[in-house]
This record gives sequence, C-alpha cells and structure tokens, in this order.
Amino acid sequence: MVKNEPMPAIPADPNDPDDFDVTGEALQIALREREERRRKGGRPRGSSKEQVTLRLDAEILAKFRAGGPGWQSRINEALRRSV
Repeated sequence: MVKNEPMPAIPADPNDPDDFDVTGEALQIALREREERRRKGGRPRGSSKEQVTLRLDAEILAKFRAGGPGWQSRINEALRRSV
C-alpha cells in the first residue's frame, strides 16, 4: 500500500494476482450504485403478471431465448394467442 492512501475496507487476497484492495469509499459507491439499479428493476407497479415456475421442453426454450432479450414476454404472447 502507498502512503497517504486510505486503509482498505476489503484487503486483496495475497494468493490471487488479479485481486486488489477495495477502499471504503469505493465500497460505498458500489453499494449505492447497486441500490439504484435494484430500485429501477422489477415489475412495474400495477402489473397483472404473476410469477410462476413452469417446465418447458429445452428446444422450445432455446428457440425463444435465441431471439434475445424479451424471450419471456414472447412466450407470454405466444400463450396468450393460443388461449
């Protein structure tokens, strides 16, 4: 550690050459950013959707996922059209 640097909040693992010290300030910034991301995520208020567990054939799931982000909404739309 260099002089005049704050003490690390999380010291680096000496056995891991890719690890590094994390200062308290950097840790607080990361925690604030994580909280901001968490507040933005999730289902919008007033949504009528319900979380369920559903088993689908692997090839069906792969086909929807291959279309990229939004695959869950596409499955929902396909089911909506079928009922």
